Amino acid sequence: MVNAFSCLLKKKVTGTLPLPDEEIERIGREIKQIAEAQFGRSLAIRELDAGSDNAAEIELNNLSNAFYDVERFGITFVASPRHADVLIITGAVTHNMEVAVRKTYDAMPFPKFVVAVGDDACDGGIYRGTYAVLGGADKILPVDIRIPGNPPAPLQILTGLLALMRTAGKKQ
Repeated sequence: MVNAFSCLLKKKVTGTLPLPDEEIERIGREIKQIAEAQFGRSLAIRELDAGSDNAAEIELNNLSNAFYDVERFGITFVASPRHADVLIITGAVTHNMEVAVRKTYDAMPFPKFVVAVGDDACDGGIYRGTYAVLGGADKILPVDIRIPGNPPAPLQILTGLLALMRTAGKKQ
């Protein structure tokens, strides 16, 4: 019992908080501004794992941590494709996931955008040409933006989303 109290009363050792990255702040503010102008609200993203090794998913999850906190820029991850503006696909599309990927895409309202995140989703990556894989997301869906990397860093993902928002404004 004494050890527990002594731990509570000891001076805490903490590191310095990291300073916000100005590049992330700039990209996030621009995404928010474009999303509000085009959609009148935030940008809703549905992430779909089509057969990945979870590396890209970890980086997408990092976008929601306290350092990046993309919700302050109006980017939200949604559970239903019916609520999504953007479908982010990770991993090479396997034969087993082909129907699920098509159904998810078909369930999205218009306008709908598809982003391939990671080398596997862009072109099949190291699984390209194997018996269980169809290839990248572009084999079955119209992909608007590809964000290569194995996995791409959160800053690269945000930069890709910004490029998507810029091109989406020109299409509409």
